[in-house]
Amino acid sequence: MRRRSAIFVAVVLALAACSAPSQGGSAPKTDDTVVLGLGSEPDTLDPVLGYAPDGGSLLYDGLVRRTPDLKLEPALAEALPRAEGTTVTFTLRQGVSFHDGRALTGADVAYTYGQVLKPANNSPIRGDYAAIDRVDAPDARTVVFHLKYPYAPILQRATLGIVPKDSLPGAAPVGTGPYAFVSWTKGDKVTLRANERYWGGAPAIKKLVLAYTADDNARATRMAAGEFTATELPPKAVARFRNQPGSKVYEASSADYRGVMFPLEQPVTGDIAIRKALGLAVDRGAMVAAILAGAGAPAFGPIAPGIDWHNPVVDGSATPDRAQAVQILEQAGWKAGPGGVRTKNGTAARFTLMYPAGDSLRKELALAVASDAKKIGIDVETAGLDWDAIEPRMAKDALVMGYGTPFDPDYTNYELFHSSFSGQGFFNPGHYKNPEVDRLLDTGRRSSDPSIRKKVYDEVQRHISQDAVWLYLVYLKHTYVVRGNWSGLAVGVEPHEHATGGLFGTVASWKPAS
Repeated sequence: MRRRSAIFVAVVLALAACSAPSQGGSAPKTDDTVVLGLGSEPDTLDPVLGYAPDGGSLLYDGLVRRTPDLKLEPALAEALPRAEGTTVTFTLRQGVSFHDGRALTGADVAYTYGQVLKPANNSPIRGDYAAIDRVDAPDARTVVFHLKYPYAPILQRATLGIVPKDSLPGAAPVGTGPYAFVSWTKGDKVTLRANERYWGGAPAIKKLVLAYTADDNARATRMAAGEFTATELPPKAVARFRNQPGSKVYEASSADYRGVMFPLEQPVTGDIAIRKALGLAVDRGAMVAAILAGAGAPAFGPIAPGIDWHNPVVDGSATPDRAQAVQILEQAGWKAGPGGVRTKNGTAARFTLMYPAGDSLRKELALAVASDAKKIGIDVETAGLDWDAIEPRMAKDALVMGYGTPFDPDYTNYELFHSSFSGQGFFNPGHYKNPEVDRLLDTGRRSSDPSIRKKVYDEVQRHISQDAVWLYLVYLKHTYVVRGNWSGLAVGVEPHEHATGGLFGTVASWKPAS
């Protein structure tokens, strides 16, 4: 995905510190600025408009939050409530205030969810909260969620950051989180300061800068030059830091995948024979070994192996079977043509595969797909573009995209594969429409029975595989470089969107190691 931006997740608690810092490495003083180098800049810092709804934001707290091992624990809520039936009641923690000194009340929570659900606001995450009819605040410390139907992941959806009830559009962000907003220089950085009144304890790092550099190579150069305290980088790019004095490389397991999104209403990519043949032709094993430097695993579907919801039936071989791929194309009428490019009824087996220009990992994957496709007579032209150029072309041209979450299977998959989201920005951009998948996704969303839901999402994965909606390529390990000796870093299982969470989501707990 654009900015929402397992690796078998059976290793959910694995913390892989892959190179040790030298004895001479030291963390910056606690009153110094800590700079985190990030690859993607958010469109907004407003939770109502989709900023960090799954937690991990340093500016906001939700009613609940996730631990690195994916468990839920109370945040603004005093305790985790029972989540049964169509009424769920939260009691708020006492003594919590916003960054501007206003006391948190239930009215703020009701307002935040109400603004997400308000059609006029056109919130991009509104569909995630479709099960909620309304949220009431009968008193200052009580919040009641009224659901349209029993919704199993309702506590998972309570990670949404809470804003004050009288928030004004365009005003500076105000939350209850461990860091408060100072400034935002678009295209460059966001500057934050520690919330000294934070209910969870004031952070040791008093000034924090989130610096945005989309180009992977530029980010690695800035890290090497000492501009960043820590940064996220593709697996191959961290190699230069593994033995660098004073630096440490971390690898985090994730459910984050990269794959090719096909526009399904185009003559070439809309032909299932083309899509199935490519699924057999690409060499996923080589991609993991060469492009990910081993920090990942082959991908065959939207839910990663090791997650309870994964259906192993969809798994395939990491080794290509190009003979079978050619057979599928021949049987479908795609015959060898001029220049080795197959044709069918006068149409050449040719399409464009886009990728974000600064993303070196996606560029390498796009080039690998194009190389493998050529071997079976499909001509793939790669195009590195910025996101503003990519977005209007997604219904016509294929795109190397990223998604994936270790959370509830309703997450992301509903928006990606339900026909009601067809063509809605980066949700279902290929216009996939399958009435049976719609029915299954609706059933999974409304059921509270784990056994029923497991069967439902097994079937969803089977249909996605049979329809070859995407060409899944690899699951990633997220790799980070951190300069200095710190305690409090916690590595867990990460979703696709890790710029506002993941390892950096724990920065409020970082302290110089003694």
